[in-house]
Amino acid sequence: MLAPGSSPEQRGRLALQWRQVSWITCWIALYAVEAFPTCPFSCKCDSRTLEVDCSGLGLTTVPPDVPAATRTLLLLNNKLSALPSWAFANLSSLQRLDLSNNFLDQLPHSIFGDLTNLTELQLRNNSIRTLDRDLLRHSPLLRHLDLSINGLAQLPPGLFDGLLALRSLSLRSNRLQNLDRLTFEPLANLQLLQVGDNPWECDCNLRDFKHWMEWFSYRGGRLDQLACTLPKELRGKDMRMVPMEMFNYCSQLEDENSSAGLDIPGPPCTKASPEPAKPKPGAEPEPEPSTACPQKQRHRPASVRRAMGTVIIAGVVCGIVCIMMVVAAAYGCIYASLMAKYHRELKKRQPLMGDPEGEHEDQKQISSVA
Repeated sequence: MLAPGSSPEQRGRLALQWRQVSWITCWIALYAVEAFPTCPFSCKCDSRTLEVDCSGLGLTTVPPDVPAATRTLLLLNNKLSALPSWAFANLSSLQRLDLSNNFLDQLPHSIFGDLTNLTELQLRNNSIRTLDRDLLRHSPLLRHLDLSINGLAQLPPGLFDGLLALRSLSLRSNRLQNLDRLTFEPLANLQLLQVGDNPWECDCNLRDFKHWMEWFSYRGGRLDQLACTLPKELRGKDMRMVPMEMFNYCSQLEDENSSAGLDIPGPPCTKASPEPAKPKPGAEPEPEPSTACPQKQRHRPASVRRAMGTVIIAGVVCGIVCIMMVVAAAYGCIYASLMAKYHRELKKRQPLMGDPEGEHEDQKQISSVA
């Protein structure tokens, strides 16, 4: 405070200093607000790891005041059923998002459009039935994706295009019956794939994916069991263990379909052919096009049971041949040992072959007996 007799110059300098301190205080307050943003209501925030934990709160909507600098957002164990396309707008720093154990049934195609730095996405245990092919287009750094325990019946082609960094993918416990090989070919760095507990139909639609699984396992990828549900002959059998001979009829079907597509359409055939028109007198009869219906040969696909029987019979025959070879080898060894023993005893009892004195004495004995 100034003394009652202070000069106006001192009062002016004090006022100027007071203004400067006020401005500095305001700037510090603004910086503090930006550096330590407010945490959403009832959520737990960690300013050191930039994690916002809003799990298990019974939320039906995503909190609108999530800090823009958040790197981890946990929204599992809530009651989220529908999300707007702007639910995660302006969260470009987000790296991990967990939406597990909710009631989501559909996701807008642009809901993850701003999450360019996302590396982990958890969508486990929801009710998602369909996915848009552009859902993950703006997340090229994604490394872990969990879509297990949902209602997915198919995957749109192009869903994983551009996800070169993806390392693990879980599709367990869905309604998948077959998969397209082209959908998984962009995943060049995939290391773990989980596809168990799905109602797989091991038919021609799954043949190309079987080839991809074999290549994936050959390059060191980890894959759980893909157990067949249909046909009945293969129920419970791992798709990778099904011999390729059982899919030979698939190429026959493709050949027939391709040849059927090249057929030139002709006039419709009828069972009852019309009576030929009577030729005019003096004119040569013209040959009429044949309207007889050609007999279509019905395709008879190879029976899986017959193929399995052939494999079993071939195995039994090979086993019998191997047993016969072992028995023959044992018999030869026994026979050789017996013959060697017989020759040794024979040499002990009889004189050596080629002894002239022995032969002469034998002849004398024979002549004396005679």
